Amino acid sequence: MHTPTLALSIDLIREPSITPDDKNCQNILAKRLSEIGFECEFMHFGDAHDTGKNAQIKNLWAIKHGKDPKAPVLCFAGHTDVVPTGDESRWRFPPFSATIHEGRLYGRGASDMKTGVASFVVAAENFINRYSDHLGSIALLITADEEGPAINGTVKVAETLKARGQKIDFCLVGEPSSTQSLGDVIKNGRRGSLNAKLTVTGKQGHIAYPYLAVNPIHAVSAALSELIVTHWDDGNDYFPKTSLQISNIHSGTGATNVIGGTCEVLFNFRYCTENTAESLMAKTHAIFDRHFQDSKATYEIEWTLSGVPFLTEKGEFVSACVNAIKTVTGTDAKLSTSGGTSDGRFIAPIMGAQVVELGVLNATIHQVDEHVDIDDLEKLTQIYEEILVSLIK
Repeated sequence: MHTPTLALSIDLIREPSITPDDKNCQNILAKRLSEIGFECEFMHFGDAHDTGKNAQIKNLWAIKHGKDPKAPVLCFAGHTDVVPTGDESRWRFPPFSATIHEGRLYGRGASDMKTGVASFVVAAENFINRYSDHLGSIALLITADEEGPAINGTVKVAETLKARGQKIDFCLVGEPSSTQSLGDVIKNGRRGSLNAKLTVTGKQGHIAYPYLAVNPIHAVSAALSELIVTHWDDGNDYFPKTSLQISNIHSGTGATNVIGGTCEVLFNFRYCTENTAESLMAKTHAIFDRHFQDSKATYEIEWTLSGVPFLTEKGEFVSACVNAIKTVTGTDAKLSTSGGTSDGRFIAPIMGAQVVELGVLNATIHQVDEHVDIDDLEKLTQIYEEILVSLIK
């Protein structure tokens, strides 16, 4: 017989909710939450006729108010959308079959992050059954846009909630944070992510007559070399030092005897709280301005800020998470700010909430044969329930 968390996980995984299509996931969740007293609201943002970045996104905001309006609000945040499966013939089991094999649950979203969402819901059910007169409030913010452009998902919900005056004191994002065992790592912050699209414009020409052309690759090479070796900061007690990585360089026509007219370079900063997006942009432009001041080529940079760094310092919320993990698993959790971005990057600055990420193992996320250990699902549900007891009982 399946436990409640496993059963709900299976129901969610069987919905082929490839981003940005939620399929029936949020309907399943809303029905379940309504039955235990949650007020559920679907929020749609974006263009229903757009199939690109501005596609309409379905989001769920659900809240169960506590007895004391001044008591904290703890929000569980997560997503029901998943990345594409890739070649399904390479999967051991069909990716949306939610197959159980040798103590593991297989399927796209098994670890990222439908089992985390299921654990939220069952933990809330268990907590409300134990403490029907709880003082604080429980909320869930669920989107179908985390794996996509993240334009009409959590960020829009958070902005709407803030405009209404809705507070969130603590936000637990159920992203898979664990590495070797459940709860060994929790994320109490994330680095910022700043993207740059650099376009250098020269003059196309025959490679045998370089004096009649302006080679944009040659023009930008020295500036890129300096950019790569620049020391941005030393990090701090919570964050590693800021990292710059060039991810793509494109120029030319494909012919060996043609100097291309433009060169496009993509690079990214993963930055800590010792810098800001503004300081990184200013320093980058200073480098390029210096190298291009006597150049016949020109440059321009298109910047995109994916998220600012956020940090939840040690305190009541972090302690509640660490203690819950210790109680349930016996593990001493380590705090980390490593990895990519999550929707916590919207909730922390917009809502002013303390944010922690805590979920199952991340070893198979986005991979073929994504899976999770079934035993971890019940433990994670217990951890979430212990955190509720600690903070809003």
